[in-house]
Amino acid sequence: KPYTVSVEIDLPRERVLELFLDPANLPHWQTGLQSIEPLSGVPGQEGAQTKLVFQNGKQRIELIETITKRALPDEIQGVYAWAGGRNTLVNRFIPLGRDATRWESTCAYSFTHPMLRIMGALAPRVFRRQNQRFLDNFKAFAERRVASES
Repeated sequence: KPYTVSVEIDLPRERVLELFLDPANLPHWQTGLQSIEPLSGVPGQEGAQTKLVFQNGKQRIELIETITKRALPDEIQGVYAWAGGRNTLVNRFIPLGRDATRWESTCAYSFTHPMLRIMGALAPRVFRRQNQRFLDNFKAFAERRVASES
């Protein structure tokens, strides 16, 4: 079942997007990210595929990101596939006046691995909390980064 998480960032949408779209910034807010490897296409553009490797304790997760829609500055969509399933993300960036932006991320998981199906059904909040943590981490990173540039 899809859900949406969001965060309000005290920066103009243009700056939020600049920081969000720069792959060099990913390790600053995606906890556990170990490596980023472009596979095909132009990174960040529709159709591009990138391998993302995460380490969470002893668990190593390899995701293949495929950008499915790029309608910036409003939204960017992607599919993240891994051995146990896939996650579809729709990221929307909504201006809140000149100096603030709401990032809304709608997420839908589908699992192929039986244990993940059970976990997804019994503890959906685990996935929601992880997605919210990424948004909160990005907000902290982006606001701190811009403050340090001033």
